[in-house]
Amino acid sequence: MATQETKEPTVTPQDAAIPAPPAQQPKQQETKTEEPVDTRDALELIEQEAKEWEKDAEIDRILKAFRLDAYAVLGLKPGVPESDIKLAYRKKSLLIHPDKTRNPLAPEAFDRLKKAQMELMDEKHRKMLDEAIADARMLVLRENKWTVDSPELKTPEFERLWTEKTKWVLIENEQRRRRQLKAQMQEQGREQRRQEEEAEARRRKREHEEAWEATREQRINSWRQFQKSKAGGSSSESSEKKKKKKLKPIG
Repeated sequence: MATQETKEPTVTPQDAAIPAPPAQQPKQQETKTEEPVDTRDALELIEQEAKEWEKDAEIDRILKAFRLDAYAVLGLKPGVPESDIKLAYRKKSLLIHPDKTRNPLAPEAFDRLKKAQMELMDEKHRKMLDEAIADARMLVLRENKWTVDSPELKTPEFERLWTEKTKWVLIENEQRRRRQLKAQMQEQGREQRRQEEEAEARRRKREHEEAWEATREQRINSWRQFQKSKAGGSSSESSEKKKKKKLKPIG
């Protein structure tokens, strides 16, 4: 069986001179390239926001703390050493300083923090505060009939009762201090008025003596004139009496 031969197409010189059309490439879909995000900037932004949140939270805590309790304002437990007081104040003052936060309440919180630190650094004031806190603890034990060995003293409820009683004791002490100060000021006012009245009485007496002394010469001259006039009147009266004695009755 004869096989059919395939003839290859012949290429003429004219055909070889014509270049073949370029193969059409499939169109690629244009995609927008997104700008790469700087990871460091994003982390810094998150850290800055977290720092601002921490500042705001601390400012809010200070303003809500019971201002008569300097320990509460500084966020410390009673009886801590002086070094802890200094350290806590340094950290918190740097955190909420008005120059380092945009919070409008920062100045007020900073002033309270500073006042609390000064009170705790004052040995006399700190002793009075410690005594008030100890009195509050004793009152809680007495009111609940607990002892120092009672298990309730290790519960959050005891801490809450102790905190509330501390506020009550400090308020009572402050009211007593203000009453004493008012009475002292009233007494000082009375004493001042008494001194002023005594000074006024001395002034009037001094002015009277000065006026009396100033008119001394005038009074002496007036007295001398009076004596002279009196003496002249007496001599004329005696001469008149003598004349009457010499006259004899008529008839």
